[in-house]
Amino acid sequence: MSVETQAASGSRTGGPPDPVAPAVRPATTALRGIGLLVTLGALVVVALVSVWVGTRGIPFASTWDLLWNPDESEAAVIVHEYRIPRTLLGLLVGIALGLAGALMQALTRNPLADPGLLGVNLGASAGVVVAIAFVGVASPLGYVWFALAGAAIASVGVYLLGSSGRKLATPDRLVVAGAAVTAVLYAFNWGVLIFDPEAFDQFRFWTVGSLAGRYYDIVLLILPFVVVGVVLALLLAPSLNALAMGEQVGRALGVNIGRTRVLAALAVMLLCGAATAAVGPISFVGLAVPHIARFVVGPDQRWVFAYSMLLAPVLLIGSDVVGRVLGAPGEVQVGIVTAFIGAPLFIALCRRRKLVML
Repeated sequence: MSVETQAASGSRTGGPPDPVAPAVRPATTALRGIGLLVTLGALVVVALVSVWVGTRGIPFASTWDLLWNPDESEAAVIVHEYRIPRTLLGLLVGIALGLAGALMQALTRNPLADPGLLGVNLGASAGVVVAIAFVGVASPLGYVWFALAGAAIASVGVYLLGSSGRKLATPDRLVVAGAAVTAVLYAFNWGVLIFDPEAFDQFRFWTVGSLAGRYYDIVLLILPFVVVGVVLALLLAPSLNALAMGEQVGRALGVNIGRTRVLAALAVMLLCGAATAAVGPISFVGLAVPHIARFVVGPDQRWVFAYSMLLAPVLLIGSDVVGRVLGAPGEVQVGIVTAFIGAPLFIALCRRRKLVML
């Protein structure tokens, strides 16, 4: 049963044009801006539907009135204590996953890169396993800190492994290091869970990915991590535009490649770690959404990041609403719905165009 029933701009003023940003015709920029406003409007609509739709039927007019004039009724409690924090969490997690996916694909110049490629998802999972099996934590709020710590440790481990010796942590080395750390953490997680059935019972509800049962405390807990990650990512967009043309061109344009990679990896860790810690692993959002954004606006990372930040929560919150409708009087977890919606969408997009990083 469900819980209810129980600034991304790179322009400068007063100086020469930004050498890093691709040249864009004014009309194209205007259309992109209009598209961004339309996407923002779609996000507002989906968020309102999320607050309105649930296993307990509340008329839309009553829901709208309760948003601004809460009272002591059961409907007001459902709207303000369950649906609003759930929607806000979906907004934050969607922003984090969409931006982390776009950032990861730009960092590695790999169109199939996923936010979990740096071991963030498995690191968060390992933290939750430790919390459940060895510490006895039994609440989502308790999981979050362990998951964040696990994601951070895994990310640092991947970076140190990828930069071992005197070599720089190139995208290829980071991907290989991430695969190695992921394999080790996967073995650790299931090695512990196989011998602890009670821990497995708790862990399986977290690992499927769900917005249910999360309240304002978790929203406020992950908010600073998401904000810092978003700021870092947006500031790195011009540098990543330059690196897309090659390292030599990037250096010629004054980009500090090592610093850019470190900060980008840190942003991915903050964004993906916070999102995974709060709701569990969510598939396909970070992988598919950046491709949709590039299909709409082209390769300029500033626009890709902006669109990814809006399209991802539209997909995530919309999937959560679909899960509530299809599973009534219970619900289908959002991690399952995003896989069913995101996978065909991603396949269709792949068939329409080649997966290349322009």
